[in-house]
Order: sequence, then structure tokens, then C-alpha cells
Amino acid sequence: MKFPHSGLYQYCQNLGQHVNERLADMNQPLMKMYLPRRKKLTLPYEPYHLVEHKWHKFIQPFLFDCRVWHAPFQSGRILPDKSRFPHLRVVLTIHDLNVLHEGKPEPVQRKSLAHTQSLIDRSDAIVCISEFTKNDLLAHCSIGNKPVYVIHNGVNKLAETAEDVVAYQPTREFLLGIGYVNQKKNFHVLLPLLQSNPDLELIIIGHHDNPDYVNQMRRQAQQLGVEKRLHLPGTVSEPDKAWYLRHCKALLHPSLAEGFGLPVIEAMQFGKPVFLSTLTSLPEIGGEAAFYFPSFEASVIQDVYSAGMNAYESAERKDAIRKNAARFDWKTSACQYISVYQSLG
Repeated sequence: MKFPHSGLYQYCQNLGQHVNERLADMNQPLMKMYLPRRKKLTLPYEPYHLVEHKWHKFIQPFLFDCRVWHAPFQSGRILPDKSRFPHLRVVLTIHDLNVLHEGKPEPVQRKSLAHTQSLIDRSDAIVCISEFTKNDLLAHCSIGNKPVYVIHNGVNKLAETAEDVVAYQPTREFLLGIGYVNQKKNFHVLLPLLQSNPDLELIIIGHHDNPDYVNQMRRQAQQLGVEKRLHLPGTVSEPDKAWYLRHCKALLHPSLAEGFGLPVIEAMQFGKPVFLSTLTSLPEIGGEAAFYFPSFEASVIQDVYSAGMNAYESAERKDAIRKNAARFDWKTSACQYISVYQSLG
């Protein structure tokens, strides 16, 4: 939860909030959230928050009455010692095995998989956030007889604010990308669209995760003569993100590897056309309502975009986009997680 604008942060915050809302409706004890020190958080204080302290390495009194521990990420560093707390049951959520799809060296892949396997070995139930992730998991890890569930992430309805954006204010129609700006997100393949659409800007919001990649994109834009219409404002506030989503012409997400793909659904909430790669979980999340790049050659990117925007003009397509977004709801996801917790007794 180091970066408040990351998908994992939003996952933890929203899951905790909606699970506790459902538990309160059921008159059940609330789920307590074990959080890093406050200097790393923007979450307000809550009575059910437990803040990590150094002495927890030696003693964890809050675990004596804990029945289920939910580890929310497959690369996490905190998992209770079940030899000390044999009554405890552990749920592990696996978001992705993207290390297998990013072109990483084999030693890096092996190390990552070994860590995930070590968490699986110490867990009692596994949740995957997509069918694609589940299939990856079954192919590359040893599950034994542990139950594996698929629970899609939900999405919050973003405010349709009328206020102007605080970050970069575009002066013309624009295409939008959202995500960490790094090689995996593959945003550079979109730059030829600015050549074939001289009236458009391309705005990519998100943490500059790889400065070398950011500089590479800027150099490529300069070579193509479109550098004045490429904008990389970095991370922005949630109201600004909602403003960009509400006003963009389309969302483009040509990512090489995703466990889910939250920006896809956020854009679809606003009825926006989305253009995706065909890789990993994206076809599962975008469904038939999205448009897909079968490859990343400039001509393919331009042809798919042009055909997609023409198809988008139909009322049926716009309705299908909003219906697809409605499939993903945090209330439903929270109830499914509670069922998993209860299944472990």
C-alpha cells in the first residue's frame, strides 16, 4: 500500500470497506486491517485498523482471537506462523503471475514463483482475481487439494465531477492511458495514432515507474513529430482521474500482462470505448464490448482504432460497454470473500 493510486492499494481499501459493510449488516464482528505505519498511508484512522510495529516480529497478540488471516497479494511479506497459531486459517489472493509474461530472465521468474509457492504452501484457500490467473496458477504452481476460487475485483462508481482538471488541461480531444508508465504497459505502441490523427492528444496518467522507458517514449514521440501532443503528467488525484475518464475520446490499454485491468472497467462505466491487447486477463475483463489489438504494428494499431471508433457510434455498442462494466461490483465481490472466510470455519 505504498502508492495510493496503485491498483493493489485500491483493492485493499475497497475490499476492506465493503467486507466490513456486509459484516455490519450481518451483525458479525468486523474484519481488522493490518496496515503499514501511518506515514505511508492516506487512509483515515478507523477503530478496526491494526498498525504494524517492529515488536510484532516477536509477539502478535491480535492473532490469538483471529480465525482467518487474508493475505491480499502473492508477493506479500507478512504471513502468520501457523505453528504458533494452529487455529488460524489463511486465505491468499493471487492477482497475477505476470513475471511469466513480461520477458523477465528465468532466474527472476523462478525466484518469484518460489516465493508465491511458499505462500501457497502456508495457505488454506486460494483466491484468484481472474480465470486467466487461476489457469496460470494451476499450470505453474502446486496447489494440492486446496480450494481455488475466482473472485473478480469490483469497481467503484467514479464521481462525474463538473470541476476542471487540476493536472494538465487538454486543449483538444484526447486519448487516455492509465497505469504505471513502464515497459509492461506498452504505451509507446500508441504513438503512431497521433501521426494518423493530428487533431488528437495522448495523455497517459500514472506513476513514472521506469524513467528510462518514459524518456524512450518522449524520444520516440519527437522522432515521429508528435511530442507536443504527448502528455505524461504522472500520478493524479481521483477527481482528476474521473475527469480524464469522463472527457476522453477512448481509453487505450495495450498492456503485455495484467492480472485484472481496473482502468478498463473504470472507462466502461462512463460508456467509453476501450482498446486492449489480447494478452493475459484483458479479454476476460473487456469481454465482447472492448476492441482488441491482435498485434502492435503501427498499421494494426491505426486500423483497429479507426474501425473501433466507427463501430462505437452504434447505440447497441455503447449499451454493451456499460453492461460489461456492471458485471464488476464490490458488494458482490465482498460477499464472495465472506463466503470463503466462512468456509474455513
